[in-house]
Order: sequence, then structure tokens, then C-alpha cells
Amino acid sequence: MAAQAAAAAQAAAAQAAQAEAAESWYLALLGFAEHFRTSSPPKIRLCVHCLQAVFPFKPPQRIEARTHLQLGSVLYHHTKNSEQARSHLEKAWLISQQIQQFEDVKFEAASLLSELYCQENSVDTAKPLLRKAIQISQQTPYWHCRLLFQLAQLHTLEKDLVSACDLLGVGAEYARVVGSEYTRALFLLSKGMLLLMERKLQEVHPLLTLCGQIVENWQGNPIQKESLRVFFLVLQVTHYLDAGQVKSVKPCLKQLQQCIQTISTLHDDEILPSNPADLFHWLPKEHMCVLVYLVTVMHSMQAGYLEKAQKYTDKALMQLEKLKMLDCSPILSSFQVILLEHIIMCRLVTGHKATALQEISQVCQLCQQSPRLFSNHAAQLHTLLGLYCVSVNCMDNAEAQFTTALRLTNHQELWAFIVTNLASVYIREGNRHQEVLYSLLERINPDHSFPVSSHCLRAAAFYVRGLFSFFQGRYNEAKRFLRETLKMSNAEDLNRLTACSLVLLGHIFYVLGNHRESNNMVVPAMQLASKIPDMSVQLWSSALLRDLNKACGNAIDAHEAAQMHQNFSQQLLQDHIEACSLPEHNLITWTDGPPPMQFQAQNGPNTSLASLL
Repeated sequence: MAAQAAAAAQAAAAQAAQAEAAESWYLALLGFAEHFRTSSPPKIRLCVHCLQAVFPFKPPQRIEARTHLQLGSVLYHHTKNSEQARSHLEKAWLISQQIQQFEDVKFEAASLLSELYCQENSVDTAKPLLRKAIQISQQTPYWHCRLLFQLAQLHTLEKDLVSACDLLGVGAEYARVVGSEYTRALFLLSKGMLLLMERKLQEVHPLLTLCGQIVENWQGNPIQKESLRVFFLVLQVTHYLDAGQVKSVKPCLKQLQQCIQTISTLHDDEILPSNPADLFHWLPKEHMCVLVYLVTVMHSMQAGYLEKAQKYTDKALMQLEKLKMLDCSPILSSFQVILLEHIIMCRLVTGHKATALQEISQVCQLCQQSPRLFSNHAAQLHTLLGLYCVSVNCMDNAEAQFTTALRLTNHQELWAFIVTNLASVYIREGNRHQEVLYSLLERINPDHSFPVSSHCLRAAAFYVRGLFSFFQGRYNEAKRFLRETLKMSNAEDLNRLTACSLVLLGHIFYVLGNHRESNNMVVPAMQLASKIPDMSVQLWSSALLRDLNKACGNAIDAHEAAQMHQNFSQQLLQDHIEACSLPEHNLITWTDGPPPMQFQAQNGPNTSLASLL
């Protein structure tokens, strides 16, 4: 018996020594691999060699699965060898499913592998993988929630918002059951965002009310609480802006700006939450800061505070440049494109067409780098080119750009915006497109079943009807439409629409010979246009003031107005020539496929300047 015991003890000692030796070689290889991965610059080839050297030792299943995961992750994140990355991740996923209590490796392998499948356009392979991982992760709250978010995001990218909303609803209920009100709020806010995208406003309102209550009642990490509040307020602000309610949104926007200031003063708490389901962040602080700048720019653009929009765009773009040096997150490129889209519209209003055109080209370059970004912004890009074409009086090109944009969008608000602008092009073109114009005006009739709920777009539709009636010589009808625009734009501080309506009313009264009433319209139009500043309305107003003062025998005032008109004309003319001379001006002919890679230089402007003189 003693001999047997001694032999058993020797065998156990030998096994322990073997395990220790195995652990030593494994840790040594792992240490070398990590050293090479984190070197500056990273030595990925050597890192991969060290990890591959694990397999000849025929390690236990746990080490084998973990090494396949590490290799797959390194190859996926640091190389273009997706085939090998996929092979290692598939092995990690297969082996880890056979091992009890090995959740981190198992579910990280599933998560990364589904990402890789999506990158390879194998979405139909990614979905069942994620569904299986979700099914077997119910006892692991962090991974169950993370995988639900991932599958919901995949459905969102496929524009299957119904399935995405269902998954987010499942996630919210699961988070409630496991006692994570924080993550429940994240699921519900994410669902609210998708419902806003789907325009399911009747479902959004009670959901946002519930989210507001959860956010206020939740007591936890201050940064997490404030980030929930930022998410909640961003949804409220964008909801108001989508509805064109520029004045009504101000209290929410102010709260949002105060909230981001509070977050910027808080220090990240390194203490991990006690509930593993709470281990999520909506966005990094720096990304939230850019997002708040972005919604401020959106508000300033709609309200007609264009200098403020410029100020916040500059701040946001500067912050984005810094972030993109360290972070290649796709959301940063989306933020950049949306910021540029808004500032381009500002430039066209303020009479900086050449700069706007160069920024349109910049958006094209960003979209060339990402097919998904181009898919999401192609309609907006053609809309911006249409607006640019109008500003340089290339009406045929404007029509082609707007028509292309209409073909590419199924977003109701953007569709209404494009149709409104296309109608104004046809109105300016006279009798060439009468049938099409009547059809368009009927589709955006603000008196009957207007297609969207946007206050701003409905007010703009009244303005376009007024413009059409003016060109038709039906002045009383035009006045009715324009007074409706004024009523709506004054109610929500839509300064540009107010200025445009006032100057057109002034023009109508001038044509009717009512000089006093004309002056009462044109003077405030000029003041408001100067404040925005809107160069076209200033040009129009100064011409009317010149003619009004001449008619009333006010020679000095007429001379002053004529001088202003001359100055505005010169500024616009110089900018017009500069814009049309840029090689990017050739973008106005692009109406199909991805953005062109390069542009041929123009010999000089080939567009009529008559509209500016």
C-alpha cells in the first residue's frame, strides 16, 4: 500500500510539474505575442507566429479555443487576411461550445465572427450564428444583452427596423428581469430612435415618457446617468427638428447643452458596476460632445442663425479631426458628412458657392471611402448639388439632380424638401413644365393632406404656392399663401422663410402700386436678411428699396439702396465666377452611380449670370 501511495504521489507531482511547465511555455508565448502586438509600430507578423506556436504543443481545449480566438481577433483587426481570421474564429466558436463555463471566449468568438461575416456580405450566415449565441447566453447577462444589441444593429443596417425593434423590446424586458434599469433604458431609447426613423410617432411618445421616468429615477454612475439623459434629449431635439418646430425645441436643446457641459466636468469612474448587465456605454464622452454640436448646427440652420451654425460646425469638425487620428469608428464619418451637409446649405444662403462646392466634393470623397455611407447619403448629396445648381442658375442640371435625389430616397421629409425645391425650379423656368409643376404642387398641397408633419416644410409649401401665384399674376391668392407662411414661420422662428415671404409680399405690393405697404414689408425683410445673413434676399430687397425710393422721389435713399445692390451684385458675381471655374463644378453633370473620382478643370464659367444682375 505504501509503495502504491508513493507511486501515486510521484505521478501527481509529475503531472503538476508537467502542467506548470505547460503553463510556463504558454504564458511565455502569450507574453511575447502581446509584446509584439503592442509594440510601436505593432509587429503583427511576429505576434501571429507566437500564437501559432501554441498549437504544436497540443494544448488543452481551453487554451486551444482561446488561442484561436486571439489569432482570429488579431488577424481581423490588424490584417486583410479575412480568410484565416474567419477560420480561427470558426474553430474558437466550435471548440468553446464543447467546454462548460467558458462564456467569454464562446460569445466573443460568436460576436467577432458575425462581424466578419457581415463585412464579407454574408449577413445570412451572421444572423443564425447570433441567434444561437443569444439563445445559449441567457445565463450570462452582459453577453446576452450585447448580442441582442448586435443583432438589432444588423437588422437596422438592413433597414429591417421592425425586427430590430422587436429585439430591442426583448432586450428591455430581459434587462428589467435581471435588475438592470440602466441597460433597460438603453434598449428602450434605442427602440425609440428606430421608431422615430419609422415615423411611428404614436408609439414614440409613450416610450419616451417611460424612458424619461427611468432615467430620472435611476441612481448609479453619474457619467452613465448623464449619458442616458443626453441620449434621451438628443431624441427629443431631433424629433422637434424633424417636425420643423425650431422655437418649441429651444428648452430641450438648452437642457442638452447643459447636460454635455456637466458630463465634460465628470471624471470616468474606474469602479465596475456590480450588475454585469450594466457594463455598457452609449457613446464615449467625446462622441457625445460632437453629437450635441451637430444637433445645435441643425437647429441653427433651420432657424436661420447661420453664423452660429458656422461657429459650431467649426468646433465640431476640429473635434472630429482630433478623434479620427485615434479612432476609426464609422459614426465619426457619419457625423462629419451630416455636419458638412448642413454647412453647405449655409454657404449657399450666405453667398459662398465656391466654398460650398468644395465641401460637396469633400462629402463625395468621404462617401467614396464607404459604400454604406454613400448609400445612406446619396440622395442628400444630389439634393445639395441641385441647390448649388439653382444658386449658379444651371436650371436643367438642378432639375436632373433633384430628380435623381427623388429616385434615391424613401425618406418622407427629404422627399418633400426636394419636391418643394424642384417646384420652385419649374416656376422660375416659366411655361416649360406646366403639367409636371401642377402635379408636384398637388402632391405638396399644404391646404389638403400634406405628406409630412413638418411645420417648416408645410410653411415652405405655402411659400412655393405663393411664388407660383405671383408668377401667374394672381396677386390676391399669392398674398393669402404668403400670409400663411408668415404666420407659420413667425410661430416657430423660421427666419429665412419669414425674410423670403416679406420680400415677396413687398414685391407684390410694389407691382400693385402700394408703395407704403411694400416698404413696410421690404425694410424688415432686409433687416432680417442682414441678420441671417441671406445674400439673395439682401440682393432682392436692395433692388426693391432702390426702385421704391425712386418712385417716392427719395433720391438719397434710392442712391444708397442702389449702392448696396451694386455691392451685393459684385460679391455674388465674383463668387459665381470662382465657383463655375472650379474643376468640381463638373459634379453638376453626375447623376448616376458612385461619386466620380476626379474632375476635369473648366475653361471658365459657362452659366448665365443674368439671375444675379
